[in-house]
Amino acid sequence: MSTKSVEEFYKDVNIPIPENFKKEIGHFNVFAIDEFIRGLRERNMMPYNRRSYYKISLIIGKNRAEYANKIFDIEENALLFATPKIPYHYLPQDELQSGHFCVFTSEFMMKNKVGFPIDELPIFRPDGFPIFKLSSEDVEEVSYIFKKMHKELSSDYAFKYDLLRNYVMELLHFGQKLQPATALYSTHNASERISSLFLELLERQFPIESPQQKLHLRSAKDYADRLAVHVNHLNKVLKDSTGKTTTEIIGSRIVQESKILLKETNWNISEIAYSLGFEEIAHFSNFFKRQTSISPAQYRI
Repeated sequence: MSTKSVEEFYKDVNIPIPENFKKEIGHFNVFAIDEFIRGLRERNMMPYNRRSYYKISLIIGKNRAEYANKIFDIEENALLFATPKIPYHYLPQDELQSGHFCVFTSEFMMKNKVGFPIDELPIFRPDGFPIFKLSSEDVEEVSYIFKKMHKELSSDYAFKYDLLRNYVMELLHFGQKLQPATALYSTHNASERISSLFLELLERQFPIESPQQKLHLRSAKDYADRLAVHVNHLNKVLKDSTGKTTTEIIGSRIVQESKILLKETNWNISEIAYSLGFEEIAHFSNFFKRQTSISPAQYRI
């Protein structure tokens, strides 16, 4: 399975690729959601897949968002931060949808341009808080930043992309300030540090992009050994911080990946089972059925 590229994004939504796409170092664009939705071919739904670009969305309207193994019900207004490392989608729950979103590549926000790797921001970590409910005052402030983006993108200013990069940073810092203090400073606590490192190690194994690729870490002990802690201690840390055991978290992430592979690839079930670390297809089928109550073949239909 290949990662969704920026070019494929434009093709999917039936929008011409900007003329300056190949001229700029990295890529940036901004859209109004109500206008964008009319161009979608898939029933007002963002497809659940990986993308090679980052996305920041101001969502105004009732939605349900799925991000990694988290589900968020958005009743009115929200700000969503998406990274290429984690698959996500959101499904509108009513017809009244508006807001804005911008997309940009990692090259557009390189460390030498912004001063730090944006993937190190808590907002983009696998255990971070990527979706925030907004007050009406917050919506007004974020909308103003997006309006500045729309205006600047259509200007002839020679340094407009530097200015647009600053607007992206405004949104990132706006989201960072909305995060709980425990999320911003979790590395100060030893247990939370272990939990964070475990989740980062788990996410590094994904995406699975070919049938020949295989998970190297499958069990709680595999992760404990890599993190140089006892498996019982790792279980206690994760149970305290997430309410789930190490095995439950690993299983949830593997079933999430298996759903993507079943829906987004034409690999046979045996190939999917092998890539996810199952030596026998029966073991994978039993695992998937325990997690979802249906077989892999039934889910694929």
